[in-house]
Order: sequence, then structure tokens, then C-alpha cells
Amino acid sequence: MAEPSETPFDLLGGEPAVRRLVERFYDLMGRDEPALARLHVCDEGGQVARESRDRFALFLIGWLGGPQDYIAAHGHPRLRMRHARVPVDVAMRDAWMRCMRAAMAELDVPAPLRAFLDQRFAEVADFMRNRPG
Repeated sequence: MAEPSETPFDLLGGEPAVRRLVERFYDLMGRDEPALARLHVCDEGGQVARESRDRFALFLIGWLGGPQDYIAAHGHPRLRMRHARVPVDVAMRDAWMRCMRAAMAELDVPAPLRAFLDQRFAEVADFMRNRPG
């Protein structure tokens, strides 16, 4: 019997690696894309709040092929509906992608996996657009 293929979750390094990626992503967002960071719930220090970080990590773990704890806790992600209050245009999509690309690069995600994830993240980020331009 053939072994199941490794998921992006496994290839990245499991939950600890996903959580590191999320932490770096939001830290970079706070530093490099403050307007984007301010659209999130922030803590007293102006950083994206722990609850938002944990929720995104839980989502990303499942989206990458790991345990589906996000769905168990929060139901279907319904990404566009949950983000409808946020005006997502090309500039915001690109800012989000810059943060994720920088986080993956800084954490030395292997190039083939980074290219695969970059394509997947870009597809979702573009799908999230709800404003022209």
C-alpha cells in the first residue's frame, strides 16, 4: 500500500511551523503595511491581536492539509463573507501578499514549497477582492 502524499502542512513542518509563519506574517504586516494591520483587531501596542493570530493559524493549519480544528470550532471559513466589511482591492491584495511572501522567505520555506504556496495564496487573495482597482 502506498504512503499518502505529504500535505503542504507536513512539508512546512506541521503546526509549530505554521504558527511561526503566522506570527512573522503579522509582525511584518504591523511593520511594513500598517494600514492593513489596522483593519484587524489590534492589542494595546498596536499589533494584530493574539485572537486574530490564533484564528488565522487555526484556519491555515486546516487549509494546508492539517487538522480541521478551525472548521470544528468556527464552521466553514466562508472567507468572502467573513471579510465583506473589508474593502479588498488590488493594493490591499498586493500588501497582504508582500507580507506573506516576506514571511515565507524569512522563515526559509523551501523554494518549491514556497512557489506552490505563493500560487495558492495569490489565488485566494485575488478571490477575496471585492472592490475594483
